[in-house]
Amino acid sequence: MSECIANGATKLQIEAMQTVMPLKPTDPRHSHRVSVPENHGPGGSFRRRFHMILCYNKASDDDSGWIVAGWIKESLGRALIENPVLAGRLRKGEDNGGSGDMEIVSNDCGVRMLEAQINISLAQFLGLKHKRVAESELVFWEDVQESTPQYCPLFYIQVTNFNCGGYSIGISCSLFLADPFSMTSFLNKWSKIHCTMLSQVDKPNKIPTFYFPNLRKPGTLPTHVPLDSSSTNDNHPAATTKTVIFRLPTKISNSDKEIHKTLAAKCIEEAENKTSKRLSSRFTMFLKDSSEDVKVESWLTEDVFQKSFSGLISGVDSLSWEDLGIDKICFKEDNKAVYFSCWISSIFGEDFVMIVPSTDDDEGRSGGHNIIVTISD
Repeated sequence: MSECIANGATKLQIEAMQTVMPLKPTDPRHSHRVSVPENHGPGGSFRRRFHMILCYNKASDDDSGWIVAGWIKESLGRALIENPVLAGRLRKGEDNGGSGDMEIVSNDCGVRMLEAQINISLAQFLGLKHKRVAESELVFWEDVQESTPQYCPLFYIQVTNFNCGGYSIGISCSLFLADPFSMTSFLNKWSKIHCTMLSQVDKPNKIPTFYFPNLRKPGTLPTHVPLDSSSTNDNHPAATTKTVIFRLPTKISNSDKEIHKTLAAKCIEEAENKTSKRLSSRFTMFLKDSSEDVKVESWLTEDVFQKSFSGLISGVDSLSWEDLGIDKICFKEDNKAVYFSCWISSIFGEDFVMIVPSTDDDEGRSGGHNIIVTISD
């Protein structure tokens, strides 16, 4: 069976799709500017995204992906009250004089959630030597359309049921919207809201209102998605990128380009050593400031390394995905993920670097910056 899965012989069934909005209207609305140079072309930037998969065993008789997805409709709606921009949309900026800038507006259009099932067990999935094709089907993404970005979600959740009762939760989000650090921070907060909400339910075995098996109409046909469809939506983690993440414990100026170059040079050098890959001669730089505005620029690698950075930037720590606190994300008390995977999808052959402010951690500490270097094979 494992060989069949690896060769794409099995199929995923998308059973339902719905939109989750904040439980309360967002007023006033917030907006974050997204600046992309005209000669860079926004289309490629729209396709860059962060993916995460969390896999869980069936914890009890009343546990399943269908149950989790049913409660997500309410728990995510609550979590979005504090982070409404995640349910927002891109639109053409209204006050930029036609410069080509865009903005993300917290207009409550919603996060898209899919429910799916796959006819293999979680153990079979975990036993695969090469999970890349299978992993790409446990997340969902549709590219933002340049002509109509205001209609395109920037955040997707896919809950997939394995035939053993285990399930996975797949996350996809635009890098304009969130970076791996800020998304993981949100997921930890949301999962705590989810578990607290379940603990307050009157009946422990109560079925959620949005429990799909009870809502499914007879005769409706699921959407079959073959496990080799990654070529159509480019979710495949082997659009072969390697990502190295760093943390700088001190704050840096948002406007000092030379400091950004110095920091990028130091992290690029270490990323190249760790991955045994060389950054391309030109790469894309994502800069996010403390107001969450994003600026995208095209940089030449040789320009970055023109200045010596030795001693100018210190205390840069290389991190693993585990250091982001992903192991804390539980959607049923004490049922930790038995497997997780993270990757960043980019345009084939285009490398990029992100420099973003750190988010508050569980102890309330803030400050510093995070750096993400992604190099294509």
